[in-house]
Amino acid sequence: MKTTQAAVVGCGAIHTLHVEAIQSNPACRLRAIVETDSAKGHLLAERYACRYYADYREMLCDTEIDVVHVCTPHVAHKEVILAALAAGKHVFTEKPVALNPGEVKDIKAALKHATSQLGVCYQNRLNPSSQKIKSLLEANTYGKVLSIKAVLTWNRTQEYYAQSPWRGRFATEGGSLLINQAIHTLDLMQWFAGGVESVKGVVESSFLSNATQAEDTAMANMQLANGVRGIFYATNCHTTDSPLFLEIHCEEGLLQLHHNNLWFIAGEEKNLLACDEIPREVQKCYWGSSHQQAINNFYHSLHIPDNHNYVDIYQAETSLRMVEAIYQSSITRNWIKI
Repeated sequence: MKTTQAAVVGCGAIHTLHVEAIQSNPACRLRAIVETDSAKGHLLAERYACRYYADYREMLCDTEIDVVHVCTPHVAHKEVILAALAAGKHVFTEKPVALNPGEVKDIKAALKHATSQLGVCYQNRLNPSSQKIKSLLEANTYGKVLSIKAVLTWNRTQEYYAQSPWRGRFATEGGSLLINQAIHTLDLMQWFAGGVESVKGVVESSFLSNATQAEDTAMANMQLANGVRGIFYATNCHTTDSPLFLEIHCEEGLLQLHHNNLWFIAGEEKNLLACDEIPREVQKCYWGSSHQQAINNFYHSLHIPDNHNYVDIYQAETSLRMVEAIYQSSITRNWIKI
């Protein structure tokens, strides 16, 4: 099998997970990085033993590059994705795939004429607890799902936003808490339920109102698929980063994800079903530890016809529409159909 050669565009905090996944895959090679900060870019290129480009458009002229990883600020996702697809490159992008559903429409139109594939990084679907939940629900192991509750309480500081001025702005991030930190949770909720029908929610800016133009806290009720009720709360105003708390009420008991352990609780009975691996210290423990698997799945799918083992734009679009619906509902105070 031909070695797959990759380029990583954008060298912020998340790019290291992509580089590590590429370098640990014997069938892949990191050929180039793209970074607008030339000093940083040259330093990283020397560290990774790869080429350095200051402009992604120059990188796209390299015919040896097969896959482009998009790790830029959100505002650049659409531009880089469209250019890479036009150049015949496969694309694996960090979430969100775009700033809003309107940009997603443009990317979907481009994909209809592209010869390459686009994968989106929703790595938390691949956590052991997520995989276990999905299999149990699909098998109807504990009866009908009645509701799903998710609580996400993380810490983001004034300095976090000051260090990267694109954060916390609709024009450059597409929002704040919902589209960046909480979008994985929204994706898991709808994925477990089999989809989402409508949302009613509220966003608020409180402790971080001086740091962000958008929200630091959000809550929503959801009508998920198959009659499942969704209850959601998230904030960046906590003083620490707590792991996601997720509870699924089934007819026969509760599936509860707490401190990265998945339990089934029925009356006095409490059984441990799965445990998410604690990531290495260089990662954030509340991110999950499945970036490498998500990237490997995408690369594997490139070589096997009809093996669609990754999150595509159609799946990724749902959580982005949920984000948009919560923003809209917060203004209108109405239920918003997805």
